[in-house]
Amino acid sequence: MDKMKMRTPNLTEENIERLASLFPNAITEIKDESGATKKAIDFDFLKQVLSKDIVEGDDERYRLDWPGKKASLLKANTPITKTLRPCREESVNFDTTENLYIEGDNFEVLKILQESYLGKVKMIYIDPPYNTGNDFIYKDDFATSEEDYEEELGATDEEGGKLFRNTDSNGRFHSDWLSMMYERLVVARDLLEDDGVVFISINDNEVHNLRKICDEVFGEENFVGNVVVGKGTTTGQDANLLGSSVDYMLMYTKMSEVFHLIGLPLNEQDKKRFSCEDEKGKYSVLQFRKTGTNDRRQDRPNLYYALTDPDGIEIYPIGPGGYESRWRTNRKTFSKWESENLIEWKKDSSGTYKPYVKYYLEGRTKQVSNLWTDIEGNKKASITIKSLFNGKVFDFPKPVELLIKCCIISNVTHNDIILDFFSGSATTAHAVMQLNAEDGVNRKFIMVQLPEKTDEDSEAYKAGYKTITDIGKERIRRAGKKIVEELKAKTQQLKIGEEPVDASKLDIGFRVYKTDDTNMKDVFYHPAKLDQKQLAFVESNIKKDRTPEDLLTQVILDLGLELSLPIETKKIGKNTVFIVQTNALVACFDNDIDFKIVDTIAGLKPFKVVFKDASFKDDKDRINVEERFKRLSPETKVTVI
Repeated sequence: MDKMKMRTPNLTEENIERLASLFPNAITEIKDESGATKKAIDFDFLKQVLSKDIVEGDDERYRLDWPGKKASLLKANTPITKTLRPCREESVNFDTTENLYIEGDNFEVLKILQESYLGKVKMIYIDPPYNTGNDFIYKDDFATSEEDYEEELGATDEEGGKLFRNTDSNGRFHSDWLSMMYERLVVARDLLEDDGVVFISINDNEVHNLRKICDEVFGEENFVGNVVVGKGTTTGQDANLLGSSVDYMLMYTKMSEVFHLIGLPLNEQDKKRFSCEDEKGKYSVLQFRKTGTNDRRQDRPNLYYALTDPDGIEIYPIGPGGYESRWRTNRKTFSKWESENLIEWKKDSSGTYKPYVKYYLEGRTKQVSNLWTDIEGNKKASITIKSLFNGKVFDFPKPVELLIKCCIISNVTHNDIILDFFSGSATTAHAVMQLNAEDGVNRKFIMVQLPEKTDEDSEAYKAGYKTITDIGKERIRRAGKKIVEELKAKTQQLKIGEEPVDASKLDIGFRVYKTDDTNMKDVFYHPAKLDQKQLAFVESNIKKDRTPEDLLTQVILDLGLELSLPIETKKIGKNTVFIVQTNALVACFDNDIDFKIVDTIAGLKPFKVVFKDASFKDDKDRINVEERFKRLSPETKVTVI
C-alpha cells in the first residue's frame, strides 16, 4: 500500500529526469546536505551538447539579469510542504459553490495549487504592487539575511511571518521586485490552459522590466499586446513632471498558435452603419475594390482582373485619379459571394457600376484596440466599492468593467476558471459574478490574497476589517447579494425576446481556505531521523490540532484534484467517510476502522481510497484491506497517509 507524498511536486527532479532521457551524458551525481548522493545536471556539458560552437565561459547575451534571479528560479522549482485548511465559518455556500478564496502568501498558494490546476486556468488577471516605493509588501527568505537593505515593518501576517516594505532606499529595490514577480509568473504559467491568457496591470515604474521577464517566462512570441488603460483622472501634483492619466496592462498567452482574441460587441453608434436590410437581416457594404495600403495592381497582380457589371460591361479596379488598383479577393471567391447574394452593384456619380460586398450585423464584433478609454476608470471603481461598504475601505481598486472586458475578449466561457493571485478588494470575483448574471454562463474564480493588516487609522480598520482579506471576502458577499437582487428585479421587467437568467443557479458563494504548515509531523517526511527513544512517544504522524477536513484538503491537493469538487460526508457504520465527486476519491481518517465499511466503499468503485496509517493495528490489517479491494474493486488505488 503506497504512502502519499503530502507535499508539492519537486519540479527540479522531474526536469532532471526529462533531460536524462534526452541527454544521459549530462547527468552527474552530487552530495546533498545530508551527505546522500543525488542526480544533478552537468551544465557545462549540457551547454556544449546544445551548441554547435565551443562554449567557453559565460558570454554576453541578450537577457535581463538581476541579483537573486537564479535563487528565484530555484525557489520556483523547489517543493514545499505547506497546505491549505478549509474555513467553513467564513465561506458562503461551502458545499455547493465552485469558487475559491484562499488566504496566504500567493507564491506558496501557487505552489500548492500547481498539481490540481495544472493547465486548467483559462485566464489570470493580477494587479501586483507597482513598486512605487511604498506599495510593495512581501515575505521573502533572502530579505531577512540582507540586513543592510531591509526595512522591517514591525508587522506580521496572520501566520506570524515577518512582512517587509520595499522602499527606494533598499539597495535591491528593483531586484527584489523582479524576483518576487519572476518566481510567481514561472509557477503561474503552468496553471494556464494552452489557449489561456494572463493580464498584468502595471504603471510605468516597472512596465519595461515586467515586459522583459514576461518575454522570458511566456515567450516573446506569445506577447499579445500592451493595453493602455485610461484611469479617468490624472494623478501627480508636481507641475514640473508629467501627470499620469493611464496605466498599462500586459497581455500574454500560453500558446499563440491556439489562442484566439474575441472581438467586442458593437455599441449603438457602430450599429448605425448597418442601415440596409434584406431577408438575412441588417447589413452594410464595403467596396470590393481594395482601398488603403497595398491597394495597387503591382501589390497583388493576380487580383487585377475584369468583372462584368449588370449592363454587361467589363470593369476593372481603378483607383482615384485613374491608377490601376486591385480587387479584394480572386475571381473564384467573387463568384462564390455573388452566388450567395453577397455582392451588391451600385452606380457612382458618373453612372458607372461599382461592386460592393455585404456584411451583416448579426454576429458582428469590433476589433479590440490596445487603447481602452471606454472604461470609466479608477474613480468609478472607488465609487463602486464605497457604495457596497457605505464608506471608503480600500484604496485604488480596479474597475469591474475592466475585468469583464478581459473575460469577454479572452473567450472565458462555461466552467472556465479565472485566477487572481493579487486579489486585493476582490474586483475580479465581483466581475465574474456580474458577467455570469448578465449572460447566464457559469465561470469560476480563484482569489488569492495575503492577509496583510489594515492601517489602524484607516476607515477599514475602524469598520472592523482588520486585514485586506476581510475586505475581499466581505465584498464578494455584498456584491453577490446585490447582483442577485438586481437580477431578480431585471427578470420582472424583461423586454420581448430577452431570455431570463435563473438567479437560483448563479454561484455567489466561495470556499475559504487558509495556508498553514503541513498536517504531518516531521517524522512523516524524515522517518530516518527518528531515533529509538523518540519512537516510543510517537502515536501518530499527524499533528493533533488537525481535523479530518484538514486532512481531506491536503489529500485532494496531493492527488491533483480540484478544491471545488463536491464533497459528501457520510456515516457508514461507526465511521465518517468523505466522498469526493461521486467516486473520484473516498477517504476515512478515523483511528479505528470497522472493516465492514471496506465492502461498502469498494461497491462505489472509487478511483482512489485513502486511510490513515494509524487506522491499521498492524501490517496484517493493511494487507487484508488491500486484498479485499483487489477482489471487489481491482481498479481502485488504495493509499495511506
